[in-house]
Amino acid sequence: MFRFEDPVYLWLLWVIPVLALIRLIGWRQRIKKLRKFGDPNLLKDLMPDVSKYRPTVKFWLMQVALALLIVMIARPQTGSKISHEKRHGIETMICLDISNSMKCEDVIPSRLDKSKLLVENMVDHFTNDRIGLIVFAGDAFVQLPITSDYVSAKMFLQNIDPSLIATQGTDIGHAIQLAMNSFTQQDKVGKAIIVITDGEDHEGGAVEAAKAAKKKGINVFILGVGSSKGAPIPDGNGGYMKDRNGQTVLTHLNEQMCQQLAQAGSGKYIHVDNTSSAQEQLNDALTKLQQGETQSVIYSEYDEQFQAFGILVILLLILEICILESKNPLLKNVKLFKKK
Repeated sequence: MFRFEDPVYLWLLWVIPVLALIRLIGWRQRIKKLRKFGDPNLLKDLMPDVSKYRPTVKFWLMQVALALLIVMIARPQTGSKISHEKRHGIETMICLDISNSMKCEDVIPSRLDKSKLLVENMVDHFTNDRIGLIVFAGDAFVQLPITSDYVSAKMFLQNIDPSLIATQGTDIGHAIQLAMNSFTQQDKVGKAIIVITDGEDHEGGAVEAAKAAKKKGINVFILGVGSSKGAPIPDGNGGYMKDRNGQTVLTHLNEQMCQQLAQAGSGKYIHVDNTSSAQEQLNDALTKLQQGETQSVIYSEYDEQFQAFGILVILLLILEICILESKNPLLKNVKLFKKK
C-alpha cells in the first residue's frame, strides 16, 4: 500500500501549472518584442548561438524536479508489514444524494453540507465497524468501497460535490442496489444501508430495491434532509435556479416517499433538520444492529520512500546545470535538440 504521511503538501503541486502558464505568457511577450526588431529568419541568422529548445528543456527539468521535491516533503511511504485484525462491529453503506436540490439552504449550512457533517460525526462514533460511501443523483457510483479506514472515509467525504455526477435526478433504487452488492460476504454481521436524500425527482424502483435489501437481512435507513415547505436552490452566483419560464425553482422534501422506503427496508425514517436529534436517533438505531466478527487486513508498518525522490531531484538538477542555454561552439555540429 502506498500513502503520504503529510498529504497536505501535495496541494503545492498546483504551483507547477501556474509556473508553466507564467512561462508561456513570458514566451509570447518575448516573441512579440523580437518581431518588432525585424524578420524572424533574419534575427535567427544574427543570433547563431541562441538555442530554441535548450531553455525549454531546462525549464521542464526544473519543473519535474520541483514536483518531485514536493512529493518528497509529503513523505511517500509503502506498507511493509501486514497484520490481520479481528473486530466486532457492523457494516454500513452510506448512499448520499448529491443532486442540485441538495444545495438548498433550508437546512444550515445546506442540505448536502449538513449531510456530510452528519456522516462525519457518525464515523467518529465508529470503532470496529466498516463503512462505505456511494454518491448518487440521476446515476450512482461507489465513492469509497467498504473499509475500516476512517481517515480515508473522511477524506473522500470532503471531496463530495454535486459536480461529480452530471445526470440530474434522484435514482435511489440504483444506489440501494449498488450498496447491496458492496457488502462483504461475512455472515452474522449487522448490515445497514443509510440513504441520505431529499427524495425529490424520485425515478422509481426504490421501494422494490429496499424490499430486496430486507430479504437479504439488510436494514435500510432513510434520512430525509430539508423542509417539505419548499425552498429555492442557489445557483452559485448569488441567485437561485430558475426554470425555462424564468420562475424560481423550489425544492421540497418528499417525506412521504422517504417513510415508505424506510418501511419497505425494515429500517427507520429520520428527519434531518437544524437540530442534532437526527444524529442521536441514527447512532441509537445503529447500536441495535447485530455486531459480528469481521476480519480486516491493515498495514501496521510503513517504510519511507522519500530517498528515491531525493536522488531523482539531485540528478535532474545536475542535468539542468550541465545544459547551457546557448549553443556550445565546440558542439555546434551536434544537433541534440533539432530534428533532422
